[in-house]
Amino acid sequence: MTSFVVQRNSRTAAEADLAPLAFAGYAHLTAMQVRDRQVKGLDLHLERLRTASVEMFGTALPDEQVLADLGAAIDASPADASLVAVVYSTAGEFTAAEPDLQTLVRTSPPATGPQGPLALAAYEHERVVPAVKHVGEMAKTYYLREAVRQGFDDAAFTDRHGRISEATIWNLAFWDGSSVIWPDAAYLVGITMRIVQRQLEKLGVPQRFEEITDPSRYSGAVVMNSWTPGIAVNRIGDARIPGSASFLDILHRAYDAEPFTTCAR
Repeated sequence: MTSFVVQRNSRTAAEADLAPLAFAGYAHLTAMQVRDRQVKGLDLHLERLRTASVEMFGTALPDEQVLADLGAAIDASPADASLVAVVYSTAGEFTAAEPDLQTLVRTSPPATGPQGPLALAAYEHERVVPAVKHVGEMAKTYYLREAVRQGFDDAAFTDRHGRISEATIWNLAFWDGSSVIWPDAAYLVGITMRIVQRQLEKLGVPQRFEEITDPSRYSGAVVMNSWTPGIAVNRIGDARIPGSASFLDILHRAYDAEPFTTCAR
């Protein structure tokens, strides 16, 4: 029976490989859902890893190597899985030493996300280097736990100017009845968000960026990440947001239009 895996550079990770990572906080990652050993937005995942490596380390692994490492983990796992790929340097953190980049790829059971609608508590928080999906962000879990303690499902963030940016592990999108609105603020642009954006453009659905300070103005809101292109949000802080089945349908249709790709080695 095929099981899920943790691999370092396409080989099963040993204890000696994992021990340094237990104390490392300088690395970046991407996350994806695998279905029938294929993924959506593979070009975007490769771009994310390449760009983040250059930002954090000044260099990047060849796409061919990353593809090989992804493919090795997918081939060794069940056909449907969740996959996280981390890029790090054996030099560790708290050093300016020349990087020796490695990959660590982990697979686990497939995921589809929670049932909605969700109520999000609102906290002022700005991620460090928000354009990079990096590890070691305790604030996201801290605010998630605080939100649940206060009776919410999860947490959304506002910046120092009061603009809504993102949620803990989610991008946010809003609906005005005819257009998809993305927050105009500094945040991590997710792969699912980019997939949805390019497919909405092909479908002819209007989109725009807008500074969002009062989410109750909109006729729908969702969160999205690698699990799903849309889960309804009915509350952010004290603001109540109506549900919109048509909004959810448009986002899911856009995501479904994105083709699957094999990580050929």
